[in-house]
Amino acid sequence: MQADQLLYLIVGIVVLDFSLDQILDFLNRKHSSAAIPEKLQGIYEPDEYAKSQAYQKKLGSFGLLSSAFSIITTLLILVFGGFGFLDAQLGPYVSDPILKSLAFFGILFILSDIINIPFSYYATFVIEEKFGFNKMTVKLFVMDKLKGYLIAILLGGVLGYALLWIVNELGANFWIYALALVSAFMLVMNLFYTSLFLPLFNKLVPLEDGELKSKINEYAEGVSFPLDNIFVIDGSKRSTKANAFFSGLGKKKKIVLYDTLIENHTTEEVVAVLAHEVGHFKKKHIVLGLVLSVVQMAITFYVLSLLIFNEELSMALGGGELAIHLNFIAFGLLYTPISRLTGFLMNMLSRKNEYEADAYAATTYSAKPLVSALKRLSVKSLSNLTPHPWYVRAHYSHPTLLQRLEAMEKL
Repeated sequence: MQADQLLYLIVGIVVLDFSLDQILDFLNRKHSSAAIPEKLQGIYEPDEYAKSQAYQKKLGSFGLLSSAFSIITTLLILVFGGFGFLDAQLGPYVSDPILKSLAFFGILFILSDIINIPFSYYATFVIEEKFGFNKMTVKLFVMDKLKGYLIAILLGGVLGYALLWIVNELGANFWIYALALVSAFMLVMNLFYTSLFLPLFNKLVPLEDGELKSKINEYAEGVSFPLDNIFVIDGSKRSTKANAFFSGLGKKKKIVLYDTLIENHTTEEVVAVLAHEVGHFKKKHIVLGLVLSVVQMAITFYVLSLLIFNEELSMALGGGELAIHLNFIAFGLLYTPISRLTGFLMNMLSRKNEYEADAYAATTYSAKPLVSALKRLSVKSLSNLTPHPWYVRAHYSHPTLLQRLEAMEKL
């Protein structure tokens, strides 16, 4: 295809993707129920349910505004050759192709983040503040940004340079070596994220001795799941929302509980949530997720290898000659439909895994405290009780509250 045809195709994909999102958002808003569904009666008090409806409505209108701004900006950059303009401006100053690509992506990252700061600030200090979630200070907001920039420069710079070197030096077969590099990086991140990176933003402390730790250890021993690394994270310094997660493999595995989870739930509920996380491990969901991520990357890198040296792609974005960094951008936009499809399938698998983890927790511990924990988590986060089924299929990595409760009732 010629450069102008490729540009039309890219613009068409961007517009179609935006339109699909807006249709799903519209269906989701229209599906919202003013009354609490009969099967979920008693979960929300009427005033709290009205608050959750207002929260979801505010998120929807803000999401529409930010999405509209994003697509307008993207289309203007594409139509007026903004990416090619930036490439041309860097030419006289950076001759090395790899360093030029790194400078290109670095500038795009910084500009994009600066443009999005007002949206991020409004979401945190206006919407989340209004509905009682935000605990973050402006100082912490700024520090998170600065730390994020530092990690992006150091980690992203090293990984980016290695990846670009592989592309520039190894030609069309680069995808095999790029896959190996990124897979190794993913494995390292999974093993050491909570040890090396999370402490840069949050304080993690071992769970103190007491009833909760005793109950957790008792459960873990009962299901032959040795747990030496149980940590509590100070999530409350940013938000009142609660969570728990599992990270690492083998002896590096860790369970991390948010302090808000411990504060707002009974001991039995916290153990039930932990049993759910253990279920993911026992059912091999974590390993399966890593394997599928590698398969996804293999497909992505292979398709990228077919397009990365196509000069017409660079020309479509306003470039005067072949530029690897321009082709990365063009590929990312052209690959959107495939990303949509793989995301849809991965969400489907993720929801299946959640059902299995719920079932594991219900059978090895108890369904009752898990049900009450899920209900409490839903109320505390003002979650949408009646999302549209197609919105769930497209965006939800977890089943809805009603679906999870019905599944556990069958047990």
